[in-house]
Amino acid sequence: MESQQHAVARADEALLAELGYKQEFKRAFTPLEVFGIAFSIIGLLPSIASVLFYAVPNGGPASMVWGWAAASFFILCVGMSMAELGSAAPTSGGLYFWTHSLSSPRCRNLLAWIVGYSNTIGTIASVASIDWGCAVQVMAAVSIGSDQAFTATSAQTFGVYVAIVLSHAVICCLGTAVLARLQTVYVVLNVCLCLAVIIGLPAATPKANMNSASYALGNFTNLNGWTDGYAFILSFLAPAWTIGSFDSSVHISEESSNAATAVPWAIVSAIGIAGILGWAINVSLTFCMGSDLESLLNSPVGQPMAQIFFNSFGQKGTLALWSFVVLVQYMMGSSMVLASSRQTFAFSRDGALPFSSVLYRMNSFTKTPVNTVWFVAVISIILGMLSFAGPQAINAIFSLSVTALYIAYSIPIIARFVFTNDFKPGPFNLGIFSVPVAVIAVSYMCIMDIAFFFPTTPQTDVANMNYTVVVLGGILFLSIVWYYFPVYGGVHWFTGPVSNIGKVTEENASSIRESVEKNIREDVTAVPVGV
Repeated sequence: MESQQHAVARADEALLAELGYKQEFKRAFTPLEVFGIAFSIIGLLPSIASVLFYAVPNGGPASMVWGWAAASFFILCVGMSMAELGSAAPTSGGLYFWTHSLSSPRCRNLLAWIVGYSNTIGTIASVASIDWGCAVQVMAAVSIGSDQAFTATSAQTFGVYVAIVLSHAVICCLGTAVLARLQTVYVVLNVCLCLAVIIGLPAATPKANMNSASYALGNFTNLNGWTDGYAFILSFLAPAWTIGSFDSSVHISEESSNAATAVPWAIVSAIGIAGILGWAINVSLTFCMGSDLESLLNSPVGQPMAQIFFNSFGQKGTLALWSFVVLVQYMMGSSMVLASSRQTFAFSRDGALPFSSVLYRMNSFTKTPVNTVWFVAVISIILGMLSFAGPQAINAIFSLSVTALYIAYSIPIIARFVFTNDFKPGPFNLGIFSVPVAVIAVSYMCIMDIAFFFPTTPQTDVANMNYTVVVLGGILFLSIVWYYFPVYGGVHWFTGPVSNIGKVTEENASSIRESVEKNIREDVTAVPVGV
């Protein structure tokens, strides 16, 4: 008789076989740890710190509080639509696999190609933006420690950034079991840090810096020159970037136990908890940040949240708290490298990336795709070089991590309902709410993708342009050129996800599922009463 754990593992392997892939990873991630990777990448407090400069000038307190609430609702709709797909087909390829299986045969290869490249560059951009945010936070700590006498140069920040990326690559080359156990630690630190700020910041803030409820919840300060309505929409980049990259749970689905249930609930619960805790953090900040918003944005510390902490906790208290902010941000980066390397591994498994034969290799000792880990690290460092082109160029990486992923998220959701297909829902299913939730999700992502291509202010120049559209457009243009390239292009050989096992018939798959269910029932009835 099999144990229930072994039966679940066989069920996971059988479902993966139905999707056309053999089991190559060790399934070491429990459902809590699957949730942990999504929640740790969200990061909350350090993520809010990294992108607070988007919300403060685009509406101030009102955008921080109500912009966060509105965006969280829309992001939850995106997450629920993705969770349905992830429950039906939990594979590391995720988004481009779903696109290919749900689209019309006339366009499925091209759409899967576009989604695969958007998802790959989006996850790598997320690595770059998270680790760049961590480097800036390290430099902010140095500035606070020097009584704000130190101001980091781009070269110094880039040096710290490279060190962080390389250290994450080393960590993510470890075995799956080690990486899985780290996720629980990340969740605990994340939640404790959030609660410390939600409770501790109001208690420590001097009365002179405390704001009234009418100011904290209702003041709208527009510093960038766009109309108030459009400024409010631009403030959505803060929650969109913070509560983002939740497809990370999908990319480790082949390493997850009970993936068809664990993956969708990890996505939905991570977004829901992040939305609530993040809203509470923003409320705490708006009550305690004072009313001089320009001084926060122009602080020599280089981080509005660090300046808020400094004004409330003083130098020593801020350094103590900020060290944990940096630590959690660092943990976010390692989780994101892990997820991005799995997406890259899956895409190279199907031969779509340059040097796929080199990238699609599993290290015999760690049983992890070491080559794709270092590929992600190298591309992330190259993206980080944009910092030498000016602050707006590096800020484009933050927008890129949202816009590229939203393209990758939208297409499979649209394909499910627009094309004729045989989509079979998994354990997580919205039923009659699937269509309205999908419409809300796709509409939101389309609007955000357009909005995030615009510059920070309506009066702009070459130095202050938003280069997101250049970077993303350039990458997608080159990928399509390669797809249609004469003789060697993907149009001549790319056929979407490629099975690496023999074909599994529906009869065989059903037999496996029935055997698994029988074993689970036997295990349950065999448990002595009172145990």
